[in-house]
Amino acid sequence: MPFPILRPRRLRATAAMRRLVRETSLAPRDFIWPLFFSATLSAPKPVGTMPGVLQWPVSSAAKVARDAASHGLGAVLLFGLPKTKDARGTSALDPDGPVPRAVQEMKSAVPDLIVMTDVCVDEYTDHGHCGILREGARGEPSVDNDATLEVLAEMALVHARAGADVIAPSDMMDGRVGRLRKALDESSFIDRCILSYAVKYASSFYGPFREAADCAPKFGDRATYQMDPGNAREALREARLDEEEGADMLMVKPALPYLDIIRSVREQTTLPVLAYNVSGEYSMLKAAAAAGMIDYPRAMMEVLTSIRRAGADAILTYHAIEAAEALG
Repeated sequence: MPFPILRPRRLRATAAMRRLVRETSLAPRDFIWPLFFSATLSAPKPVGTMPGVLQWPVSSAAKVARDAASHGLGAVLLFGLPKTKDARGTSALDPDGPVPRAVQEMKSAVPDLIVMTDVCVDEYTDHGHCGILREGARGEPSVDNDATLEVLAEMALVHARAGADVIAPSDMMDGRVGRLRKALDESSFIDRCILSYAVKYASSFYGPFREAADCAPKFGDRATYQMDPGNAREALREARLDEEEGADMLMVKPALPYLDIIRSVREQTTLPVLAYNVSGEYSMLKAAAAAGMIDYPRAMMEVLTSIRRAGADAILTYHAIEAAEALG
């Protein structure tokens, strides 16, 4: 029917009307809070490139768990900073390492809180890469896919024994979901979920994270195992392979430059799809707000809404506490 009978603005007339017909909504349970636990700290330490983000001592784990629960967050995701590093990431297998200890403290303090753990050795290797190195075809070091799988499987078991609810491999080695599923099942952890970083791009938006987790590569980059930003069809293949290997949930990382990928993966699978609103995306908003360029709370909620609107069932985000508070 012609104007003026069709007037879409009627549904925008008041805040109450806009809430009533809103297609995409956010709730604190949609947010997963990434956390960094250090084996060497006795007090929280700010991350310089990520305003508002801290590296935590393990002694703070119970407090942080209670904070997450009191804000109604869906889950937390733990990263570890060990006391020592070596070429094989041996500290990643230490049951007394920062992540296993933090898991135990958090689950003891808040048993119902869903605790996820990142499974990757980049934080534990002295070279900063996500796996065991070997000499490549040109005499240059490269990551040995199959040797790395064995380390990841043992790391997953260490986290599961500590009480982690969800194991989240982020290494991008081929076949790692199947290897971890086999290891968990054979050790009677058949109830532990795997959240696969199924679609993880070799992105420039990880910069601040590498300070927070102390895991910048000492040589080269991660383009031989993380995905090329120009590839979309490959993302669907990666997601499909991880689903076939036994993943319970799939992740797309980063989020904002890959909203189209989130949508495509969402349309392909019936599994829960998560998206990681990564450190560079977070720090950009903080920097723009500090420069007076944006209204930070509004921009934060707009960004998170866009990720949900693209198809993410939940969002891993450093905004988690602020966003939960904004939602009241």
